[in-house]
Order: sequence, then structure tokens, then C-alpha cells
Amino acid sequence: QVQLVESGGGLVQAGDSLRLSCAASGRTFSRYTMGWFRQAPGKEREFVAAISRSGVTTYYADSVKGRFTISRDNAKNTVFLQMNGLKPDDTAVYYCAADTNPLYGNSDGSYYSHYTMDYWGKGTLVTVSS
Repeated sequence: QVQLVESGGGLVQAGDSLRLSCAASGRTFSRYTMGWFRQAPGKEREFVAAISRSGVTTYYADSVKGRFTISRDNAKNTVFLQMNGLKPDDTAVYYCAADTNPLYGNSDGSYYSHYTMDYWGKGTLVTVSS
């Protein structure tokens, strides 16, 4: 089992950048596919980005491609989400999640939903003002 704790959220202006971090417990972090999801008020939780166990392969939702970058440091049990060019539509609670299975599906991450991930953090709020 793995426990996930997100950090780095906050209030920023449109066009600003933020870097989210997710610290994982346990010794087997490198065995998990990691992902970021977000949930805006009144909307369903949606896929943002995912990264393979090795960190070599990454998937992104079309809405964030070219602006967000997911990365991981297996030595530090941490996954990151660098968010550039933030927009008001990016306002949401951002969740870190872990999947015991290898990275799968198309590079737009359409395979991934809250049903496919095994472990979740409690989320960190990102608010982007216009």
C-alpha cells in the first residue's frame, strides 16, 4: 500500500506557474504508474497527466498538453506537476494517484479515470484568477 500527500497548490494569476509535488510513502514507489487528476467545482474528476514507472513515458490530457509537465524522482518517492501558463479553467483540486499496473492506453490518457487508479491523495487546491 502507498500513501500520497500533495503540496504546492495556491492562488495565482492567469499566466503564472505552479509546481505541485506528491510525496509517497513506502519502498515500492518505482513500481507504480503515477498520475495527476483534477476536479473543478460541480464537475467530475478528470485526468490531467500520467507517467510510467521509469519516468520515460508521459501522457497528457489535450487541455494541458504543452503547458503542464509531469515528472518523477524515484529516489525521493516524489512525483511533480509543473504547470505553466495557468488559466482560470485550470482552477480545481488536484489529486495525485497511483496505479499498480503499467502505463496503458493512448497518450491522451483517455484510459485513465478515478476507476483505474488504486491509491489517492487528499488533494491540493489550485485557484487561478483572471
